[in-house]
Amino acid sequence: MIPGIPALPYSAHSSERTGCTPDTEWFRTAVFYEVLLRAYADSNGDGFGDFPGLSSRLDYLAWLGVDAIWIPPFYPSPLRDGGYDIADYTAVDPRYGTLDDFDALVEAAHARGIRVVIDLVLNHTSDAHPWFQASRTDPDGPYGNFYVWADDDRGYDQTRIIFVDTEDSNWSFDEVRGQYYWHRFFSHQPDLNYDEPAVFEAVADLIRFWAERGVDGFRLDAIPYLIEREGTNCENLPGTHDIIARIRALLDAEYPGVITIAEANQMPEEVVEFFGTEERPECTMCFHFPIMPRIYLSLREGSPRSIRQVLAETPSIPAHGQWGTFLRNHDELTLEMVSDEERALMYGWYAPEPRMRANVGIRRRLASLLGDSRAEIELAHALLLSLPGSPCLYYGDEVLMGENIWLADRDAVRTPMQWDSSANMGFSAVSDASRLSLPLIEAEGYAQRNVADALADPASFLHTLRGMLAVRRQHPVLGTGDFELIDAGDERILAYLRRGKDSGTDADAAAGRPAGEVLVCVANLADEAVAGRLSVGEWDASAVRPLLSVGEGARAVSSSLGEDGALEIALPARGFQWFAVERALA
Repeated sequence: MIPGIPALPYSAHSSERTGCTPDTEWFRTAVFYEVLLRAYADSNGDGFGDFPGLSSRLDYLAWLGVDAIWIPPFYPSPLRDGGYDIADYTAVDPRYGTLDDFDALVEAAHARGIRVVIDLVLNHTSDAHPWFQASRTDPDGPYGNFYVWADDDRGYDQTRIIFVDTEDSNWSFDEVRGQYYWHRFFSHQPDLNYDEPAVFEAVADLIRFWAERGVDGFRLDAIPYLIEREGTNCENLPGTHDIIARIRALLDAEYPGVITIAEANQMPEEVVEFFGTEERPECTMCFHFPIMPRIYLSLREGSPRSIRQVLAETPSIPAHGQWGTFLRNHDELTLEMVSDEERALMYGWYAPEPRMRANVGIRRRLASLLGDSRAEIELAHALLLSLPGSPCLYYGDEVLMGENIWLADRDAVRTPMQWDSSANMGFSAVSDASRLSLPLIEAEGYAQRNVADALADPASFLHTLRGMLAVRRQHPVLGTGDFELIDAGDERILAYLRRGKDSGTDADAAAGRPAGEVLVCVANLADEAVAGRLSVGEWDASAVRPLLSVGEGARAVSSSLGEDGALEIALPARGFQWFAVERALA
């Protein structure tokens, strides 16, 4: 039990709700939380986080207000790519526990109203996977065609190399088989061959394996690359979409309500294709990668220009879909989808030291990226929680953890969770710190930050974030409503409506909210105070009700009703406000 957090035998979100409801639309209002299992909580003192450790922290996550946890790969793996090099899809790496421990975690999470999403790596396996070992040693056997083999390395020559820091080709020679194999990522991660029908059948079986154990969703890792064709860049090909649609059809038929989340690190007009169509749906959600770097860009430019631009370039999506948004995750802050000029600026602002960079991105955490500016951290979260989509938080960001840039690659942002000021920051009781899954953070100002201290401080960002999540939960329109940019009379202000459906929802009715609730969200991206005027159309600005704003009195937001009925607002530097407004009477 964590001091300051009561044990919760029911969902912390509602006294009327025990466990997870059968609602197939649950993802629309959910707040996700990424838990890097090996770095979260070690229950047995071996230095590795594990499933019993995560289970012991579920009350904390319920208290915080998390609706779903996303767990990156926990399967047996050589761990040459953080577990994304999978050696067995239907087992738990012994360092993390057992299948029984996984089942216990799912049951305990569901009892608290928390859903469980796991990673499914469809594009490739580890070269240690039995499928690959059989493929290389027995080309004519049942697994001989499970991977993409060729006699030379000249095929698919229009395909870009993703890990430009470490790989100089998408082909590698295998001395055992005497052929080259195809890989879009590291050379120890050979790509599966979906032109072989048996591959899809094997994937379908492993999806059923985990769905039967109660998981609520799958994050589909690296899905743009499933199919290869000559004369193309081997990304987003029709055959790839066929595979995703077949997975969706399987889940809808056999496990309704189990979602899929696309990890397609591309521009919105390309990513939107992974939603499919109403007639042939594909993914339930897709991560909106381009919005993330533009939040950081806008903070330094002091203008929401870049955010407005990417929102304008984002196509509409099918009614069954939902964007997934985030500020940080276990990978680098990717800069692939900004211009060369913008990338240079962001490197200068956020990664002045070369060690802070990886691939085409930045390997730093949220708090250090923003220079520990409380105002910017709160503003970034206010945007995350109110822009279109379902937000995903990254473990440790709620207590403003930093990174260890002396670790290799993306491990810089994958260090152990800091729970208290005891040995190993409460993550593990292992006596030899060299046995920890990764070294602890040593950076001055960040090394001692932890959950226990944040819990004890009512003014901490942890408490502020919990309050923000509570407000979001009270207003599902932030997850389900339409989005409309509006003019605020000052280009430094980002203002928008979140407009509910006229018919309302069951949740609205239960909470006494009017059908078609509308919220007005305003944010000042500048580092100086600004004033603006908002017109909210047919909505009655005289009935404005503030919902959420910055908490420090010196930075308080003010608003008033102008003579023409417009809403006049004054925002401090990096200030924000959410308002609820009511429809004008006829």
